[in-house]
Amino acid sequence: MFRSHTAQHDPMLCQHPGTLMLKSNVFGAAQTFHRLRSKLNTGAVHAGARQPFKFLLCGDPSLVAAFRSLLLAGTGNDTVPLEAAAALETIAPGGAPVDLTDARAVLFFGTPADRAGAPVDALAALKLPIFTVLVDSAAAATSGPAQAPAAGAIEDYVVPAIEFEHLRARLLPHLIDVCKNVEIAVGRRLPILRTTVAAKLTRDAALNALKVSGASAVIDNVPVVGAFLGAFVSAGDMMAITGIQMMLMLQIRATFGKDPDVAQMWELLPIVGGGFGWRALARELSGFIPVGGIFIKSAIAYAGTVVVGEGATFFELHGRHMATVDAAKIYDDARASAQTFAREMLNRIRGNGSP
Repeated sequence: MFRSHTAQHDPMLCQHPGTLMLKSNVFGAAQTFHRLRSKLNTGAVHAGARQPFKFLLCGDPSLVAAFRSLLLAGTGNDTVPLEAAAALETIAPGGAPVDLTDARAVLFFGTPADRAGAPVDALAALKLPIFTVLVDSAAAATSGPAQAPAAGAIEDYVVPAIEFEHLRARLLPHLIDVCKNVEIAVGRRLPILRTTVAAKLTRDAALNALKVSGASAVIDNVPVVGAFLGAFVSAGDMMAITGIQMMLMLQIRATFGKDPDVAQMWELLPIVGGGFGWRALARELSGFIPVGGIFIKSAIAYAGTVVVGEGATFFELHGRHMATVDAAKIYDDARASAQTFAREMLNRIRGNGSP
């Protein structure tokens, strides 16, 4: 078979198609960055990083001390910063009045045997989400509710020990879930929670991207209206989702203790560039199947934003970008999943239940 001389010697042409797309899309990301730069609300990120908060702790003194030690150990200094220590306040429910200013949740620590004696009425009176952390060394795994407790409600979390590996499965994500609008501040003051906070911020941003993409996909698929407005909506869709992703990177940067400076975002540009490839794939698949394209485009907008958040978190943790091969694998996995979903949706629309 004939092979051109250029293809033999140009390494760019021999690279993975997904890698080429990710690299070329960095240029598109740079142009969009310039257009969006003045609209990024760094002031809101700064304000969020300074928000006051505190968690109220009670129950078994030794377990309370273990939890405090765990959360404060990540500060990286011999002396724990005052603002970090002040975020964890020990209380005695039913005793002296509790100052609820800036309080976000109550955590009661004990063993399963202590659960019956927990001051339930006194805790519920605080009208905060209540986490009862029950330490059972015989427990094979952690357990807990599917969602964080509502204000005034009590939920039990059973863990084998007060260790990060056991708490990060359910308790810590749920604790961050009840910290709406102060997540960044939590991460800055309690570094051990930064990856949990970044995951929450990423999930929220991805849901917003899904809503934006889903709304524009609906218009794209409305006869006549889509023909006239589709191109304009798609352009606005791209700008809006890229704005969401750039704000997400600023938030993650702030969570990891850095100033949310737009001027420093150039080092993260390849992460956003990857997002353009995801949206190009979404548009491509949206044309493959009319109605199913709405779901596909929304799903890939969500997944693409998750990848941006994970990429930014990886960069903050390791000081470098994900390897190109990892980015290419993510792209391949997304494409394969989206195509499978498209075929399934097409078969359902045609009334054929089998793939």
